Amino acid sequence: MSGESDRAPRVDPGSYESVIRLRMSSHDAHYGGGLVDGARMLGLFGDVATELLVAFDGDEGLFVAYDSVEFTAPVYAGDYIEARGRITRVGNTSRAMEFEARKVIVPRPDLAPSAADLLAEPVVVCRARGTCVVPAALQRS
Repeated sequence: MSGESDRAPRVDPGSYESVIRLRMSSHDAHYGGGLVDGARMLGLFGDVATELLVAFDGDEGLFVAYDSVEFTAPVYAGDYIEARGRITRVGNTSRAMEFEARKVIVPRPDLAPSAADLLAEPVVVCRARGTCVVPAALQRS
């Protein structure tokens, strides 16, 4: 874009956190009983990682590997999930990240077809650590 800087606004990786929240739909349900595949959480973490890399480096980068993934509670169609992530370490091209997904709203079909509850305490459904890379030539920070 003409007249605009090629440098991306750089955020402080220690304080910046990406947060997305969305409802799991019947299309997300993969197993009986409306159970959502755990891989759906990893997809959300990928979106969170992309935002973190854009905010820090001005480039979407590449997700290289998960160091650990822990599924801690089931997710069902109708649940609202909040996925969070932050950069924990910055190398020359690598960015270590931590992620957590929490269930924040659950459907209550026992009360009414459209009833739902906002949970007083969100339920952690998945935690992960991973590494992303932004090649030095693509970093705009």
